[in-house]
Amino acid sequence: MPHGQDVEGDTSDISSKYECLQCGKIVEAETHPGECEECGGDFQNRAKSVE
Repeated sequence: MPHGQDVEGDTSDISSKYECLQCGKIVEAETHPGECEECGGDFQNRAKSVE
């Protein structure tokens, strides 16, 4: 592919998996899901390390 050209694609279905740091519930969402509906804990994107 020549440099300087963008790749066309549908990004509407890109989502990430998030895991609740308290109860471990996993959800899939396009944006940060906020607070866990099971326990009220915070979600962490599973693609990022927890340190």
